[in-house]
Amino acid sequence: MKKIDKAEYEKRLNKITQIFEGLVVHADVQATYRCPYKNRFDHCTAKFGCRNQRKIDEGTGLLCVGDDKLDYRNAWETETTDQLSGSHATITSDGKVHQLTPGKTIFDYADDLDVQVPTSCFRTGQCHECIVEIKRGMDALQPPNEAEAFLRDNYRLACQAVVLDVDTDIEFTTLRRTPRILTHATTGDNETPELNPRVSHREGVVYYGDEAIDRYRGHLYGLAIDIGTTTVVANLVDLETGETVSVSSFENPQRFGGSDIMNRISYDGEFQGELRRSLIAALNSEIMEMCTRHDFVRQEIYEIVVAGNTTMRDIFFKQDVQSIGQKPYKSLIEHEYRDGLRSTTSLTEKTRRLGLRANPKAMVYSLPLIASHVGADVAADLVSIDMPSTDEIIMLVDVGTNTEVVVGNAKRMVAASCPAGPAFEGGGIEYGMPAYPGAIESVRWNGNQFGYDTIDGGTPQGLCGSGLISLLAELRRNNQMSPKGVFADRKQRIMSILPEHGITLSREDASNLAQAKAANYCGQYIVLRHFDCVPEDITTLFLAGGFANYVNLQDAVEIGFLAPVPEANVVKLGNAAVAGATAVLLSEKKRANIETLVNNIEHIELETTPDFFEIFVEGCQFKPMPDVL
Repeated sequence: MKKIDKAEYEKRLNKITQIFEGLVVHADVQATYRCPYKNRFDHCTAKFGCRNQRKIDEGTGLLCVGDDKLDYRNAWETETTDQLSGSHATITSDGKVHQLTPGKTIFDYADDLDVQVPTSCFRTGQCHECIVEIKRGMDALQPPNEAEAFLRDNYRLACQAVVLDVDTDIEFTTLRRTPRILTHATTGDNETPELNPRVSHREGVVYYGDEAIDRYRGHLYGLAIDIGTTTVVANLVDLETGETVSVSSFENPQRFGGSDIMNRISYDGEFQGELRRSLIAALNSEIMEMCTRHDFVRQEIYEIVVAGNTTMRDIFFKQDVQSIGQKPYKSLIEHEYRDGLRSTTSLTEKTRRLGLRANPKAMVYSLPLIASHVGADVAADLVSIDMPSTDEIIMLVDVGTNTEVVVGNAKRMVAASCPAGPAFEGGGIEYGMPAYPGAIESVRWNGNQFGYDTIDGGTPQGLCGSGLISLLAELRRNNQMSPKGVFADRKQRIMSILPEHGITLSREDASNLAQAKAANYCGQYIVLRHFDCVPEDITTLFLAGGFANYVNLQDAVEIGFLAPVPEANVVKLGNAAVAGATAVLLSEKKRANIETLVNNIEHIELETTPDFFEIFVEGCQFKPMPDVL
């Protein structure tokens, strides 16, 4: 055995000790200055926000830009508003405010603000569910990337929109807000529903018609859905008792594709499927919340009945809607029906094919269309007022982005659609807004200033539809505006309404409202005249839709928004479309009746009326519709 050289041994031991001492010092430095979440590729692996993160495409998707010379730990410290005051701008959503730091996404800030943004792809930009509207500060964000190529204007994917400029205030909103939405019909609430649904169960087996589709799990549920351009309402219904178990409502998340039907059609032609996916994702989210809230499984939903205007319905059913935006403004389904290729304009499809979370063998039924833009929502309205049993002359006005008008009885009906646009829902009006808390819903002039009422009594944020109609009527009553929308001071372009809140009305606002009002005016005027009757002949004027439910009737008549039917003859239906869809869900008889009834409705295209332009110009004035047409 070779003898160990003690001197050489000590020399090598000292060298190893020095190496380890160097490692310890280096490790100590690294522990202080190099973030433990930074890997060897300088990618950030942290699952929380850090001001040193930057968005990249490869790896984890986050690059660490810490320089390993500064103490990284202060990047995680939560500083108070006082400490940060004046250093950076803020980001706001739903009235909540947070300090800006660079490198974080809008989704990160939504987490900070406790604002719920939907996603099912773990923030990779694949699901397209986290669309937000940037109200202010678009220039402070990183330019849109390839994942956001389908978005226009001021819409972004929250998970992809990275904040670069911290000196500009940012404000964003999600697309699934809940404005004041009327979720039920205001007539017939206490009536016992007619119970004869298509779904039944016997001896532990669930049947759809005569087909056995499942074992009985304890509940037979159905969904009645009204898909509006602006809002969506879904009723969960017990098919055994007829009772509504749960109601969900939310703003239609498709608004990134435009605020009116024509813009949605154009958008769907360019980015086919995006609008539909956003709606299906929102509905599935609502369905799962219902399941949790009422302790049942989605497999207990066996049928879904859908009402909606022609475009909304056909997008939902995966139909090409481009023909609806071109003369003669008819869907492919209506063309096939008129060519004898279909026996009905109603649609039936499996939930699995549409991607809805329900029983795998559940079916989706849509009420039939009437013609052109007069869609399945109006058919549902007619079910809700029991039109097949009506002998007297009635008038139905379903007010919305597209207003539909029907005049007649069970023997003869005339219908038309009016492209009113979104002005009375806040679109194109400087201080217009949907019916959210803080929206002014009525105003009154006391001789010196305007008094007001807001939804939920909050601080005024803007004017919703009923508030705009109220304002126009007050301006006319007090000679502050002419019928043509000119202010008393003819040189004045902007009128201060609530100076303490900065809310104004401009001549441009008045012009946009006049045109939207004129569309409603034309539809009612021309349909009444075509049926050869006057407003006094109308036994009952049914107003459908949440917007119409909150409008002051006197205000609406005085500015020509509604026909001058005696107020005693006016019935506000509320959400008649979802009520009609619910009735059809519960009754095979009502389903058969509406399929027959729509074949007897005469549809007229307003713009083909010889004097349409003259009527429209007259309708643009803020004055009552004449009694004699």
